[in-house]
Amino acid sequence: MSKHQRIYAVVRQIPPGYVATYGDVAALAGLPGHARLVGYALHALPEFSDVPWQRVINAQGKISLGRAYPGGDLHQRHLLEAEGVEFDANGKIALKRFRWQPSC
Repeated sequence: MSKHQRIYAVVRQIPPGYVATYGDVAALAGLPGHARLVGYALHALPEFSDVPWQRVINAQGKISLGRAYPGGDLHQRHLLEAEGVEFDANGKIALKRFRWQPSC
């Protein structure tokens, strides 16, 4: 399985209403320290992929899409809010509440 495929397999496991950080996904894919690779892999997804890319956020509990895709951060936020994920007034997600903790 390629590195991207390993990343996608992990992201597919994140249930609706939960998020994981890029670093979480990298570690769970057996690629500790390669959070940027997770970002690159998600960026490479085709438009109508079944991988729930919106559930991956940065380590600060925020969305990181704004610079790469103008308006992409709002789209990601809307997708997450539709799943029940809540944001504070600063656009941050409470990781203690919404971070996915797989039962390995």
